[in-house]
Amino acid sequence: MAWIILVLSGAFESVWAIALSKSDGFTRLWPVVTFFIAAAISMGGLAWAMKYLPVGTAYAVWVGIGASITVIYSFATGQEAVTVLKIVFLLMIVAGIIGLRVVN
Repeated sequence: MAWIILVLSGAFESVWAIALSKSDGFTRLWPVVTFFIAAAISMGGLAWAMKYLPVGTAYAVWVGIGASITVIYSFATGQEAVTVLKIVFLLMIVAGIIGLRVVN
């Protein structure tokens, strides 16, 4: 169960990161509201998962999932150019997440 909560929390990390980018320096109401709600859910889930998983593993997986989803979102919306090297490095992050799950 801790791993499921951790993965969902990582997904919410990407939600708050994207909302933060859309908040225009905390000047747009709904992106700011979304940011705070998603951040609370994300941090709360991470904190709960850390009761059952090692802190280093939990944090690395949480950040990796959030970063990966955020980059994929950025690719999909055209905010960031897709390059072979970016895809290779993104796959390295995903491989690291999988590796941490396998050894834990």
